[in-house]
Amino acid sequence: MKRLAEACERIAATTKKLEKVAIVADYFRAASLNDAAIAAVFLSGRPFALWEETTLQVGGALLWRAVEDLSGKSDNELTAAYRRLGDLGAVAAEVLPDFSTDHVGVAELQNRFRQVAAARGPAVKGALVRDLLSQVSPLEAKYIVKIMTGDLRIGLKESLVEEAIAKAYGATLPQVQRSNMLLGDIGETLRLAAANQLDQARMRLFHPLGFMLASPAASAEEALSYFQNAWVEDKYDGIRAQAHCAGDEVRLFSRTRDDITESFPELPDALIGLAKDAVLDGEIAAWSYLTADAGESGRALPFSALQQRLGRKRVSQQLMRKVPVAYLVFDILYAGGDLLIDRPLRERGKVLDELLEAKRVPGRARSTLAQGVLALDSAESALAAQILRAPVFLATSAAELDRLFKAAQARGNEGLMIKDPESAYAPGRRGKSWLKLKRELATLDVVVTAVEYGHGKRIGVLSDYTFAVWDQDNLVNIGKAYSGLTDAEITEMTKWFLEHTIEDQGFRLIVEPKIVLQVAFNNMMRSDRHNSGYALRFPRIVRLRPDKLPEDADTIQTAKEIFERQSG
Repeated sequence: MKRLAEACERIAATTKKLEKVAIVADYFRAASLNDAAIAAVFLSGRPFALWEETTLQVGGALLWRAVEDLSGKSDNELTAAYRRLGDLGAVAAEVLPDFSTDHVGVAELQNRFRQVAAARGPAVKGALVRDLLSQVSPLEAKYIVKIMTGDLRIGLKESLVEEAIAKAYGATLPQVQRSNMLLGDIGETLRLAAANQLDQARMRLFHPLGFMLASPAASAEEALSYFQNAWVEDKYDGIRAQAHCAGDEVRLFSRTRDDITESFPELPDALIGLAKDAVLDGEIAAWSYLTADAGESGRALPFSALQQRLGRKRVSQQLMRKVPVAYLVFDILYAGGDLLIDRPLRERGKVLDELLEAKRVPGRARSTLAQGVLALDSAESALAAQILRAPVFLATSAAELDRLFKAAQARGNEGLMIKDPESAYAPGRRGKSWLKLKRELATLDVVVTAVEYGHGKRIGVLSDYTFAVWDQDNLVNIGKAYSGLTDAEITEMTKWFLEHTIEDQGFRLIVEPKIVLQVAFNNMMRSDRHNSGYALRFPRIVRLRPDKLPEDADTIQTAKEIFERQSG
């Protein structure tokens, strides 16, 4: 671990990406294959390979207490150090004594991480963390803490680790990127690169791929300036979900790559028995099931209804009846051993239609693609969720898009998704091949950076949230809001924030930047109140976004575009 920590210090000391890549590549070449593979995972900012879905469940408060206990420093002294250094790992390096005796290698470190992950309860986890930190040097402690918090802060992204693997083992970057995407394991990708076997990487089912993302369009005219003959779908007010289906096993994953199957136990039953193993992309929405006999189609309910289903490990039949759901499928990434992401959307659409049509049985949903009509057979059980092919419309003019937009809003949906039928599926990327069109109060997806205790009936709970957007690799604050969440949500989030505090300023807490919110606002103005240079006017929280990772939040560039549009 000492050599890895020293390499991290050198990486942090340079701002040049090529130098960072060279340092990592040199480390890989000098290390054993096993150490290099494990280090690749650590350098990507996580203790375990992505596909494992294993988490340490160790918050900033627990790490703070461990450093406090081992250093003998008071809380005030640690707080002062944190204010100077801005990073708990750097604080550990400054205040901890040199405990190192026997060398703790990277393989031993990952074994210790697995012990922490398997432990139950903060007391047991805390004892394991203190034991680990009491056997290493301050420099090693610095990067152990950083790996545990998931934020190395050395200017090294996973994409640069991929470049280093390509450089160290003579592979091409696209080969490395594709292998890592399919396997969800950058360590295993390194092993394949070292053996010149990257072409042997195969799709690992039940490891979620990155989701292709859409860029906002300000108008129908702008949307059609990027491509013609657009495929158009309703933009549903639900959560994005990737379904991995193999025989009798089905699992659902959110955009944050969390397994959300338990929150929607009726959906796997509806997906079991596809003719081929498949990976589907779609939206889970709370759904009003209206029978075809009534002459109406089903429609999505507001997101507030779906929120009752999110984050639950057990869902009662009563709740399933109260808040039924549908899975609206709009893409397919893999089918019967074939990875489809490089094919154009129009071809993927045909594969998806054939697969769902073969699955359809009496009582299942029907979809008329050309007209976008969803209808249900009256024999449908109240507890049987539907797998619906998201209706697709065609549009070649702004007038057609405007008409479709009004129809989507009349159905209670947010707006439109506008897609290039010739586009490949780009996992984890946001481009101009997929666009989203919404006309409402401006909104931003933001990351909470600080919280404060409320007033009146909210004394004792953390209800005032300061939030930020991304400016390249840094979060810059852009606003503060205290309205929009329910009392139950505020109580739940208060518990989370207290467990993930990295600096206690008394009335105000600096927290781990992991919670994403959607906020609405009337307009935006230039301001030196926040370090973004902007401030939102009358911001309010629309909803929590547990389906989004912090890196999915909006950027300062998006904020600038909103400001310029309103100023123009």
